[in-house]
Amino acid sequence: MEGRPVVAARCIGACERLLEISTDYAKTRKQFGQAIGEFQGIHFMLADMATRTEAARLLTYRAATLADEGRVTSQDTSMAKLFASETLAFVADSALQIQGGSGYITDNPVGRFYRDARITRIYEGTSEIQRGIIGRGLLRN
Repeated sequence: MEGRPVVAARCIGACERLLEISTDYAKTRKQFGQAIGEFQGIHFMLADMATRTEAARLLTYRAATLADEGRVTSQDTSMAKLFASETLAFVADSALQIQGGSGYITDNPVGRFYRDARITRIYEGTSEIQRGIIGRGLLRN
């Protein structure tokens, strides 16, 4: 299998870890006398993080299944890589927002994920290249 689904799978793993860290943090961080996980805004952020991660997982599973069946196209793998890498950027940004300034310090894993997420939109083809592959595939069919 080519590298794009592998990049997508790695992004999903990072998203899962960020969601776990963010959920744990929201349960324990107190603000205004209660855990920040009690605030509706945090609910919305966690929900969006989880929903996008699951959607990225399903696109990646689809590309992997099609590859196993010998029916995968560049369009399939590009969709998985594009969506998963952009999802990681969103999830990392949301996790950083949940943690506030402490999330950005060097020894915090959220800050590391946030900085490392950027490269996933570059290697194995930038997001723009993936969009070009997808668009050309749509016009061919």
